[in-house]
Amino acid sequence: MSEANVLEAEARDRVGKGAARATRRAGRVPCVIYGAKKDPTSISIDPLSLRKSLEAGTFFSTVYEVKINGGGATERVLARDVQLHPVTDVPQHVDFLRVTAATKVTVEVPCRFLNEEESEGLKRGGVLNVVRYAIEVLCSVDNIPHEVDVDLAGTDIGDSVHFSHVSLPEGVEPTISDRDFTIATIAAPTVVEEETEGEEGEEGMELGEGEGEAAAEAEGEEEGSAEE
Repeated sequence: MSEANVLEAEARDRVGKGAARATRRAGRVPCVIYGAKKDPTSISIDPLSLRKSLEAGTFFSTVYEVKINGGGATERVLARDVQLHPVTDVPQHVDFLRVTAATKVTVEVPCRFLNEEESEGLKRGGVLNVVRYAIEVLCSVDNIPHEVDVDLAGTDIGDSVHFSHVSLPEGVEPTISDRDFTIATIAAPTVVEEETEGEEGEEGMELGEGEGEAAAEAEGEEEGSAEE
């Protein structure tokens, strides 16, 4: 289940594009906290701590305790959107949603594939073809799972792993409920046939026995004509 992580933040007095640019020039990432029928709160956070959270792979499914100005105020939030620079991918802005224990949200939870060594298909050279790296679920913020475990034990080449093969914690439901969707398949190994261009080229350059003799005779006749 989700556990609150701490993000240190500083309050921002000004808002707007100009203020956001000034915050970025100062080496921080502008953010806003909204929701819970309260006025938005503008903050900024350290880009290194933000990047670390993003690289963890569970940024959007983790509940954070945002401590503003050293803990003068605390907001419990869930990240909903991150704007990245189109060239450098550096975070430019983050939107956070205020949450409580009663808040229900839709989040994507990453899949974790287990027991690959116990898959007969993979041991025989098959390839794990991942159809869904994450599953979108609806649940309360206190019930957000960190990962969805997908067990590959006993799977063989040609098998598919569907949603019905995994278990979710109580109170967690998939947003796709009208079909038993595929999470992954075990595909047959693919063999790439290398073209023997060199051999084909050599064959194209070879002359038949009769063709070689005719060429030699023609060359001799040309030399004889030159001597005359």
